Amino acid sequence: MKKSALSLVILLLIASFFLVSCNGSAHISLPPSKLTERVLASQSAATPTASPGLIVIDGEYDTLSTRGTAEISAGTSPGLMAVSPERSTLLAFDSATNKVDVVDTSKETLTGTLQLPGPTISMAVPNPAVGYAAVPNAPLNGSPNGGIVVMNLTSPGVTAIISVPNAQMVVSNPSGSVLLVFSNDSDSVTVVYPLALNLNSPLTVTVPGFDRPVNAVFSSDGNTAYVENCGAECGGTQASVQVMDISTTPPSLGPSVPVDGATIAFLHGQLLWVAGNSLTNSACTGQTTAAKTCGRLDIVDVNSMTVTGRLAITDGYHDRIAFGLGGQLFIGSYACTNIGNVNNVQGEVRGCLSIYNAVNNTVVIPPDNGDVTGLESFTSRYVVYVAEGGNLRVYSTTSDSLLITDYIRTGTIVITGAITDVKAIDFF
Repeated sequence: MKKSALSLVILLLIASFFLVSCNGSAHISLPPSKLTERVLASQSAATPTASPGLIVIDGEYDTLSTRGTAEISAGTSPGLMAVSPERSTLLAFDSATNKVDVVDTSKETLTGTLQLPGPTISMAVPNPAVGYAAVPNAPLNGSPNGGIVVMNLTSPGVTAIISVPNAQMVVSNPSGSVLLVFSNDSDSVTVVYPLALNLNSPLTVTVPGFDRPVNAVFSSDGNTAYVENCGAECGGTQASVQVMDISTTPPSLGPSVPVDGATIAFLHGQLLWVAGNSLTNSACTGQTTAAKTCGRLDIVDVNSMTVTGRLAITDGYHDRIAFGLGGQLFIGSYACTNIGNVNNVQGEVRGCLSIYNAVNNTVVIPPDNGDVTGLESFTSRYVVYVAEGGNLRVYSTTSDSLLITDYIRTGTIVITGAITDVKAIDFF
C-alpha cells in the first residue's frame, strides 16, 4: 500500500509539472511571426508576386517565417534601416517618398510614418523615443540647405531640424547626448548636443582641423571618437584616423595616424580596423585577381596610434562593416570592380564584399557580384547575413570552417524582391 501510494504521488507530481509547463508556455507572448530570433530584411523592389516591405526571417534556421506573419508593410521602396540599442524600435527609410516608417518590433507593426524634407543615407536611433536623420538638402529659412532632422518616435513626427549645411552622415555616442555630423567636402566636424534643444545652451559646435572627415567610431564609454578622415579619396590630402575627445567642451583633438584609406571603421578592443581606398597604393598585392585596383584595410592600435598591418581588399566606396563570431570582419562597398558572373561561374567571380580573418590575418573575396548594402552579425551564432546585389546571403564564420565563404544551409534566403538592408531585432 505504501509503495502504491508513493507511486501515485510521484505520478501526480509529474502530471502537475507538465500542466504547469504547458500552461506557462501558453502565456508566453510571441510576436505575430511566432519567432523569437528574428531578422528583418528590407525588400525595396516590387515584382508580380511580391510587394515592397520588411520580410521577417527566422534567424535560428535562416528561413522565411512559416508559422506566422512573414512581412511588415512599409512604404513603397523601403531600404536603409536603423534600430534602437535594445531593438524595440526600427526605422525604415522609403527612398521613393522620403518617408520614414516607425516599427514596433515586439508587435511587428507600424506605429506611424513621418515625412523627411529630402533623402537620407544616414539615420541614428540612440533610444526608442528619438531618432535623427542627416538630410543634405533640407531647406531652412535663412540658412544654407542641410540639417539633422529630429524625429519623435513615440508619436511619429518631425520635431525640429538642426541646421548643419550639407549634412551627410550622423553618428551618435552611446548615450545619445552627442551627435557627430559629417558634411560633404568639409574639413570640419559639427558636434550637435540634441539635449540642448529649446534651452539656452549651445546646440552645435563646429570643430575644424580634419581632412574630409566622413565617419567616426565611438569608444564604449562614449568619451572618445575615432574620426575617419577620407583624405585624397574624397578630394582632400591624406587619409587618417583622428582622435577627438568628446568629454571636453568644446571637444578637443588628439593624435592622428595616417592610413591608406578611411571611410568606415570597426573598433575591437584596442584594434581599429579601417577601410578605404588609396590613390597611391591601390595594388592588389597578395590576391590573384583580374581586378586592376584594390581597396585597403589598415589595422590601427589605438593605444599607440600606430598602424600594425595593411591588406588589400575589394575597391569601391566602403560604407558597411560587421564583425562576426570566429574573428571574421566583413567589409562591404558599392561601385566596386565586379568580375565574372555568379550565375554563370567560369573562372573568377568577384564583387564588393571582403572578409578579413583576424585569426590568421588573411583576406578572402567571396564569389559573388554586386554592391553590399547591408551587413548583420550575431552574438550567439557563427553566421553573418549579407545583402549583396539584391540577394540575401548567409555566411559561416566558424573557426573550423575550411572556407569561411561556405554558405550555411541553403546559402541564400530566397526572397522574390531585391533586398537592400538587414537588421536583427532580437538579441542572439
